[in-house]
Amino acid sequence: MRILLVGQAAFAEEVLRGLVAAGDVVAAVVCPPDAGPKPDPLKATALERGIPVHQFRSLKTPEARAAFESADADLGLLAYVTQIVPEPLLRIPRQTSLCFHPSLLPRYRGGSAIPWQLIRGEMRTGVTVFWPDAGIDTGPVLLQREEAVGPDDTAGTLYYKKLYPLGVRTCVDAVGLVREGRAPRVQQDEALATYDPLLTDAHAAIDWSRPVATVHDLIRGCDPQPGAHTSFGGTRLRLYDPHRVDGAGAPGTVVAVDAAGITIAAQGGAVRCARARDGGAKAAAAEVARALGIAAGARLE
Repeated sequence: MRILLVGQAAFAEEVLRGLVAAGDVVAAVVCPPDAGPKPDPLKATALERGIPVHQFRSLKTPEARAAFESADADLGLLAYVTQIVPEPLLRIPRQTSLCFHPSLLPRYRGGSAIPWQLIRGEMRTGVTVFWPDAGIDTGPVLLQREEAVGPDDTAGTLYYKKLYPLGVRTCVDAVGLVREGRAPRVQQDEALATYDPLLTDAHAAIDWSRPVATVHDLIRGCDPQPGAHTSFGGTRLRLYDPHRVDGAGAPGTVVAVDAAGITIAAQGGAVRCARARDGGAKAAAAEVARALGIAAGARLE
């Protein structure tokens, strides 16, 4: 089949390689403009293979529609897309389009699905390839696959170690089902649907009086971005790589600062974070703590 691939970054690049290996023809690639001096990995690989590349700041332009039409595609595939793709463009390929999403739809719709699953303490996650429509992650499901969430998974480790490789395989397999004429369209159950906003700093403030499990889940859900934050002496401190450990003290009290990290008490236990930053680059938490004058017995706000 002729595939119009819309996406970016290493995820979409690996999907491109998988499609080609499966015998499909990637007719064209659509990706955002380059963010820096190095080209996007998807763009670079497409150009190496002689695949036309189209880059637009907005896909709501006549030029974007012309690019979709010129691909003469059997199927569109949205693989890690951060731009809004207007519904009329989705319908241009002969068999319309598919979209990848890193949750088990209809739960966790929205652009920050992975962090919110961790913040809410989910122990099972997965990926979905669906037939997109005019809504946000609301179209019929073609293929879903589940994955376990580890007790100390962060948004970064969950994506890169688990959902990334699972998602690439699922995208390629979903296209295969369309090629073989065996692709289902299972309507999402709106009674089970949830939607969360984009995760921002406003969601990332740590309340040490909350149960330790809640604090731990917030820190790992905000790792690597935007970084869950607390403060000490008026300085904002972001914490990463958390682990629940034994410990006692008033909420927000630093229990220990050592080679393993900085350990802070919350309700019912403590959280040890191995990495931190205070506005500069991430570093060992103990190193950052010492630079700020944080020692055992200090209170974080």
